[in-house]
Amino acid sequence: MFVTPAYAQAAGASSGAAAFGQFIPLILIFAIMYFLMIRPQQKRLREHRAMVEALRRGDQVVTGGGIVGKVTHVREDGQVEVEIAPGVKVNVVKATITQVLNKTEPAANS
Repeated sequence: MFVTPAYAQAAGASSGAAAFGQFIPLILIFAIMYFLMIRPQQKRLREHRAMVEALRRGDQVVTGGGIVGKVTHVREDGQVEVEIAPGVKVNVVKATITQVLNKTEPAANS
């Protein structure tokens, strides 16, 4: 019914290289996931953050809800005022802006 001590000692004598060999597939899966999923997502986040920080008055933007409008005022508290129709302005959180359609040129410093 019980395993004798001699059998238990023989089963536990595995080399360190064989134990490391069992972790190689796990390490390879993590490396593949990093290069195919995690790294591209981080790149997209950096690009989006740069796009949002570069917003300026006059830019035509698309929000996450699909509303297209023109930025009329950029605030420091993480919001922008967007004119979606003549005389209709809404406050939008900067992070919800998904795309800049038309970028305004910076004013010339003459």
